[in-house]
Amino acid sequence: MHDKMIKIIVAGAAGRMGCRLVSLIRDSTALTLAGALEGTGHPALGEDAGETAASGRAGIPITDDLSILMERGEVVIDFSAPSATLEHMRTVAHHRRAMVIGTTGLSAVQLDELKSLAQQIPCVFSPNMSVGINLICKVIGEMARTLGDEYDIEVIEAHHRLKKDAPSGTALKIAEVLARSVSRDLDQVGVYARKGLIGERTKTEIGIQTIRAGDIVGDHTILFGGMGERIEVTHRASSRDTFALGALRAARWVVRQPPGLYDMMDVLNLR
Repeated sequence: MHDKMIKIIVAGAAGRMGCRLVSLIRDSTALTLAGALEGTGHPALGEDAGETAASGRAGIPITDDLSILMERGEVVIDFSAPSATLEHMRTVAHHRRAMVIGTTGLSAVQLDELKSLAQQIPCVFSPNMSVGINLICKVIGEMARTLGDEYDIEVIEAHHRLKKDAPSGTALKIAEVLARSVSRDLDQVGVYARKGLIGERTKTEIGIQTIRAGDIVGDHTILFGGMGERIEVTHRASSRDTFALGALRAARWVVRQPPGLYDMMDVLNLR
């Protein structure tokens, strides 16, 4: 165990998740805020990270230069955008620090680079850091296997109107877990929209439907529909703190690990 406070750098420090991370780190007895990062040209550059997060002056100005911050920090927590995350990860790998990534919307090519960089540093990458979602991912695979092909599988997700990617990274992760557990390839069976005279639903398809409205933090429902009954498993996040606290838990865990790519299942010992 670390006997001293773990020094955290928050990437995307002026964003919705970044602000909650900054506030919660400042409340923590195990973690300390070592740096705050935003993209070049961001209006919050130069502002105090604590004041931007509405948690009072922190004495940490928001900067766009991660290299300078690397001298002061042990772990970078990154909830930003795919290209920015990979740029940050290259810098973290160069300095041999640890990283926690909650960014979603990465392309296949970007995921390949992330996996390759994670051979050099300990990295927790998870589209959803909440304990509840990760527990659900553990049990729905078993449910899908037990219910078999007689039950149709649908995933419904709802988020706030400002979310840029769809479906959510969490919904895709859930759908991948479900597809894998019934030996299907999500690329072949995933259905993301239905319109018009499309004919009967196939037995193997997995529907993934997206809702965007208001300020919904994040709802995910897995529906298993059989003839005469249906089972629904729903997770509702009522505050971003569930993701932020999960990311901080991951940061405390990842500093003690050897280089490699991990996820929240590893952090929570749910394997």
